[in-house]
Amino acid sequence: MNNNFIQTDHLIFTPDNVDLSHSPLRNGIKDGTYVLGAFNPGLCRLPNGNLLMMVRVAESLISPVVNDHAHCIRWDNEKGYVTDAWPLANVSMSDPRKFKINAYGFAVYALTSLSWLLPVELTQDGAAILHIHYDKIIAPQQSNQEYGIEDPRISFLDEKYYMTTCCVSAERHSTMLYVAQDGLNYSCLGMVLDHQNKDMLLFEGKINNQYYALTRPLGECYFASAPATEFHPGAAVQMASSPDLLHWKPKDEPFLRARRSSLSNVKIGGGTPPVLTEDGWLMLYHGVENKGEVGIYRTFWALLDKNDPLKILRLEDAAPLLEANASLSKGISHQVYLNEVVFTTGIAAHGDNFIIASGELDLACRISTISKKYFSITRS
Repeated sequence: MNNNFIQTDHLIFTPDNVDLSHSPLRNGIKDGTYVLGAFNPGLCRLPNGNLLMMVRVAESLISPVVNDHAHCIRWDNEKGYVTDAWPLANVSMSDPRKFKINAYGFAVYALTSLSWLLPVELTQDGAAILHIHYDKIIAPQQSNQEYGIEDPRISFLDEKYYMTTCCVSAERHSTMLYVAQDGLNYSCLGMVLDHQNKDMLLFEGKINNQYYALTRPLGECYFASAPATEFHPGAAVQMASSPDLLHWKPKDEPFLRARRSSLSNVKIGGGTPPVLTEDGWLMLYHGVENKGEVGIYRTFWALLDKNDPLKILRLEDAAPLLEANASLSKGISHQVYLNEVVFTTGIAAHGDNFIIASGELDLACRISTISKKYFSITRS
């Protein structure tokens, strides 16, 4: 992007900022652990004017392979946190984020870390950390969260803060909804989207008296696009509406799909909750280019019609808004285990700018301040 519109760009929170003596995994796990990543933060502005990041902390075993077995952490309703052992002969570990268990005749995975959520309060401009709220940690409490809670997104609606999270379990990959009056003390409202739905983003405002959300259904099976179409097959961003935030009806029409001509030639998914601007609903989303085991994750953006959000007014999928920036992570280069990944998850207005929160390299939290003028219909 045009760097004249970027006001600031820095890492604000890294694994070294996490004090694991407060970790919920101490309830059961006696083996040594470390923070694989502190990243993909939800973002909101608190009633006191400060910013609140809800940081995903991915905690891993220091020694996951012992006695020819790979071990993973899991939360159990009765025992608390436990470790499961899988024979190395049945395990593929080519992806640092997860390993494949080749014992069922079809694709089954376990994670190399278990994630929980840590609220971190920042200054109003996102430049510094004020307080880490270890007493407000959100950790697995139900069997459908047995492999952790991931990638929170926070939207301010009806004078309340609503947070969606991705919950991982053998039961199903699902979306859980939380609510808070103050942006900090959240209670769980239960599951709102079922199997294989990720990246659920609530619009910050009703449209035609309905709540709207972006969703991203996943699956193991995709069908080919027509040879002459501009669209690439695979995971795409879809849209749904609801009368009450709990019961969701998917739209019949498809929404945002990867285009063959774009950099997103593997999949796309939601990034930040859509916020209303003078030109329409601004949404930031991620697109993935095929490369290696993980791919290249970049952030793009679009403007949607105020009254009909299925109508895309401007789509910027050629030049990324944000890409991974190696210069930002020089100080923690010894902790880097992925490259070329930026995953944007939060946005908040700050005067003439937007403060944008992202996960950098699945490792740390990145804050970028970008002029609101950049996101317009007419800017060339």
